[in-house]
Amino acid sequence: MFSYIVDKDIRLQLLAEGHADELFRLIERNRTHLREWLPWVDATVHPEDTRRFIESTRASFFDRHGLHAGIFYRGVLVGCIGLNQLDWLNRKTSVGYWLGAEYQGQGIMTRSCRGLLNYVFSELGFNRVEIRAAVENRKSRAIPERLGFTQEGILREAEWLYDHYVDHVVYGMLKREWKNPKDGWEG
Repeated sequence: MFSYIVDKDIRLQLLAEGHADELFRLIERNRTHLREWLPWVDATVHPEDTRRFIESTRASFFDRHGLHAGIFYRGVLVGCIGLNQLDWLNRKTSVGYWLGAEYQGQGIMTRSCRGLLNYVFSELGFNRVEIRAAVENRKSRAIPERLGFTQEGILREAEWLYDHYVDHVVYGMLKREWKNPKDGWEG
């Protein structure tokens, strides 16, 4: 079971079936907010959809292909963060994340990403992490910029978002560049 204490307020935890209703309610409250940048929102219409998502993320974790965790702030599920496509041969991965609108502006996502990066570089021993965000998504782009990632380029029309393509900015961080080795892994 994955559980990582980021700080006194934030814990990253592998989602379990018991989180499905809480996750669905969070998505439902934030549907308009999330839909602006996330293509899966319209396909999440019932709690059963979040159950299936959780089942698939747990399978991915146990198969060592990915890691998708809930962000728990003071014990409340406030968003999700994940490692997509763990590439064990090349020791690299990418990070994706989202946060409920009511929890933005408190440093929760920056702290959660910092914690996950500590895990990736310290525990997994990976060498490279990417974060991709839509060019116009300033809030999402602010996270890697705040954490010292290098902007490496722009992928044109990288994602279909409901009725149009969006360009993505690619940010990269190498293990040797990471300046925050604090470890909160709990196994």
